[in-house]
Amino acid sequence: MLRLVTWNIQWGKGVDGRVDLGRIVDTAMRLADADVLCFQEVAVNFPSLDGGAGEDQPARLAALLPQHRVVFRPAVDMYGPPSDNQHHGFGNAILSRLPVLQVFNHLLPRPAERGGHSMQRHALEVIVAAPFGPLRIVTTHLEYFSLAHRAAQVERLRLLHQEASQRAYRPDRLDESDGPYRVVPRPASSVLCGDFNFEPTDPLHAALTAPFDDGITPAWRDAWTAAHPPGTPHDPTCGIADREQWPGGPHCRDFVFVTEDLAPRVAVVSVDTATIASDHQPLALTLAVS
Repeated sequence: MLRLVTWNIQWGKGVDGRVDLGRIVDTAMRLADADVLCFQEVAVNFPSLDGGAGEDQPARLAALLPQHRVVFRPAVDMYGPPSDNQHHGFGNAILSRLPVLQVFNHLLPRPAERGGHSMQRHALEVIVAAPFGPLRIVTTHLEYFSLAHRAAQVERLRLLHQEASQRAYRPDRLDESDGPYRVVPRPASSVLCGDFNFEPTDPLHAALTAPFDDGITPAWRDAWTAAHPPGTPHDPTCGIADREQWPGGPHCRDFVFVTEDLAPRVAVVSVDTATIASDHQPLALTLAVS
């Protein structure tokens, strides 16, 4: 089995106000003995978020999970004012105990909106050596405040997936050198997960999972529908315990999508609806390897 957990960890801040990455790791690994962990909202040197600590959270996660390789890329990558000029980063991390073959960091669109309120978003992609072959794992966190941004970001995710699929169909000439032209397999098969800031009935969910018209690119499928009988409502991933940030109550905005070829491998998709370690709930996927 290949086990993956995706979770918007809110930089480790629980509904009780405590920032505790150890609790995050313990909770995620209890949900599934994860080969791959995909975390959103990971911070580096943002003391305003973590009670003044300004911790290097990827380094802390690496210490907590020494068997996993931590791949962190910031979407927000900035330096402070001249008075301190300290580096600050905020984005997604993927932790893998499967071998990591290659990493891509895709900045997502952020269309200009006068008076808008948004931050830079990205999709972090790693290629891992899964038991059944190379696998692309992509985690993302789409814009919360702007529907126009989310729509543009969904379209970019589809274009990135289509490009990868077409390159897998028409591969480069093999180069096995130890230089930067070395070719690393980048398959069409992929898992896409994260906080999408839309719900299952949102048109953007349907847009993301729509078929491609090139005859090459495999469509994404919501893994929940592959693991449960038709019509089974998705367990909520947000708004359960934190009614201050989420006054609308429990709902789902975090998903795992798999390409159609992986859908038969989907064995379990589950949500920990009890934890208060973040304002979101962790979501686990189990793929059969044979």
